[in-house]
Amino acid sequence: MTIRINLDVMMAKRKIGVGELADRVGITPANVSILKNGRAKAVRFTTLDALCRALDCQPGDILEWVDDNE
Repeated sequence: MTIRINLDVMMAKRKIGVGELADRVGITPANVSILKNGRAKAVRFTTLDALCRALDCQPGDILEWVDDNE
């Protein structure tokens, strides 16, 4: 099982940069980059909530489950 983070896709759709999203969410640009590049091992629900609010999207727009067997 793999969870893919599509934050970069949502950021591109909303035309928002790392710095601006970090300001809106209240986390550091470095942490946005970690999430955006798929290197995060976990994400807090409060952070996910703030990301969804800032990007006007649903959690499923950011997170995607991918079957490792495919």
